[in-house]
Amino acid sequence: MPRRPLATALAFALALSTVAAVPVVLAHDDHEESGEHGQDRSRVMGGLHADAGETVGDFDTVNGGISIDERAHAGSLSTVNGGIDVGDQATIKDATTVNGGIELGQHVTVDGDLETVNGGIRIDFLSTVGGDVATVNGGITVRQSDVAGRVRLVNGDITIGAKSHIHGGILVEKNHGVQWSWGNRKPKVPRIVIGPGAIVDGELRFEREVELYVHTTAKVGKIIGAKPQAYTDTIPERE
Repeated sequence: MPRRPLATALAFALALSTVAAVPVVLAHDDHEESGEHGQDRSRVMGGLHADAGETVGDFDTVNGGISIDERAHAGSLSTVNGGIDVGDQATIKDATTVNGGIELGQHVTVDGDLETVNGGIRIDFLSTVGGDVATVNGGITVRQSDVAGRVRLVNGDITIGAKSHIHGGILVEKNHGVQWSWGNRKPKVPRIVIGPGAIVDGELRFEREVELYVHTTAKVGKIIGAKPQAYTDTIPERE
């Protein structure tokens, strides 16, 4: 999969934030039109929702969350300020948010990428993601699921759960911004955990200090920038 740097997400966030900051007067906040896969829905204020089993097109909002119920089918999901929740057995094209997390239920199918700037990403059991899973500030958890692209972030922990398969490797990028901490405490070091029977193909590249734990039954590609620590049962508590 071609890499789209996290800088792209940051640029997206800044652009949308600028647009959102401009006072806008609309006669009708909601807008619908026929899309490729169903009715596209967009709005400025408020969330968007698809009922169980419903087929919809692209969802686009500025201030509000997006929720897709179980067994629904949707296109691209995009918001600036709000989280995105996708129910069990649902299918979506991709999902992007700036300030908010992304949560997938079980047996969810995503054709493309999952991206957020400020928020975590959680993928539940037996789901499939056809692209990358990326955030700037937030953790990523993959539970017994398949990711065709790369898992990448700047600040946050990564947990690749038991029997998960990441085809495009892992990237933890260097933090080029100011790292704030209270008092004399050091900034939190990201913790990367590769669980039992998990497979991470490709390169595991770490451009900043991390704690890397790899289960003895896991299979991983070339590791650059970190020294893996093998574990069998439990991982040491953080200091």
